Amino acid sequence: MEKVGFIGLGIMGKPMALNLRQAGFPLTVYNRTPGKTKELEAAGAQVASSPAEVAAASDIIITIVGDAPDVKEVIIGSQGVIQGCRPGQVVIDMSTIPPHTVREVAAALAAKKVDMLDAPVSGGEGGAIAGTLSIMVGGKAPVFERCLPVFRAMGKNIVHVGDIGAGQGTKLCNQVICALTLLAACEGLILAAKAGLDPEKVLEAIGGGAAQSWTLSNQAPKIINGDFSPGFMVKHQRKDLRAVLETAAQLGVSLPGTGLVYQLYNTLADEQYQEIGNQSLIWALERLAGVEARRVK
Repeated sequence: MEKVGFIGLGIMGKPMALNLRQAGFPLTVYNRTPGKTKELEAAGAQVASSPAEVAAASDIIITIVGDAPDVKEVIIGSQGVIQGCRPGQVVIDMSTIPPHTVREVAAALAAKKVDMLDAPVSGGEGGAIAGTLSIMVGGKAPVFERCLPVFRAMGKNIVHVGDIGAGQGTKLCNQVICALTLLAACEGLILAAKAGLDPEKVLEAIGGGAAQSWTLSNQAPKIINGDFSPGFMVKHQRKDLRAVLETAAQLGVSLPGTGLVYQLYNTLADEQYQEIGNQSLIWALERLAGVEARRVK
């Protein structure tokens, strides 16, 4: 089996790395907060002291970190993957960042004869734990085929969507649809609360009809139960929507609904809200409506 390196052991990265180890891949890991490597070390992974050291020990290197500057730091920075890589390796970035950043990083790696795939994921923490993520992959088809066994250890719906950058472009489309679906669910719950309806009964009634969605099944129950723990943090939701709007501006595309959701999330821009779940979008709407969409006592 190819030796895999994994950089970024956050909410998504840690379970993804554990699934790779469970599938039998020799694994070397790195995280800026060293304490987050302990569970992987206990599972048999080697722990590196830098991204460059991960690269030196691996054939395929995966990164999944917070934002575009973080991706550039861990891949092409002074201690980055590029400092320890060699011809014939593959770097797979599974973060969510703008397509132009991926192409910039891929060009730097290509100068070292290292291939790159951009492979952002969808499915949240639950999908990462279960190994059922949707993975949208951009890059050369032969490189995708080589890495398919690695992807299959982490996800179920794995699609090669085009050249480098296409994975990120597809993920931005995903984020538009997810954000607007969440807004729709929140507005429905606000209307139910304002009308004096039992939100649980409303969900039960509409969950099997045309309003059915992953968001309605997974995030709406959290909202009415007052559970704002993160499967996907507010700070990452805001970052992704910002990337969507920047890309849309570059393309000359108007996305008014996405702009609205982004502005609503900006009301949760204070530091205290950044690491809670993105379902807290409901708070912005509750303030406007003067009602809470919670379980009937």
